[in-house]
Amino acid sequence: MTDTLWDEFHRVVNMTSHELEDWLRTRSADEETEALPDQAGTPTGQEVLRVLRKRRTDLTTEDVKVMRKVVDRVHEQRRDDLEPTAGEAHWRHRLMSIGHDPLKPA
Repeated sequence: MTDTLWDEFHRVVNMTSHELEDWLRTRSADEETEALPDQAGTPTGQEVLRVLRKRRTDLTTEDVKVMRKVVDRVHEQRRDDLEPTAGEAHWRHRLMSIGHDPLKPA
């Protein structure tokens, strides 16, 4: 893994692990998922949460794949400057589920 990927991942994932965890729990809250709050959210959202909680030296090959996937996905849906941008709620919520809030300043 390169330092560039680590830096870019942490630039595009602009939510803290606490913010992301809260969002995933809120987004997934219903009677069935309330019993498993640690599994709330999408699989990718959970993977991002795991990466955010790690030190760079503890990353696995799978973590690096997740980081690349998230960086690519955010860049596909956003301008490169990542300036705060309002959009439709479902678009924002989809990005927030992988740790990027498009309304949060870069």
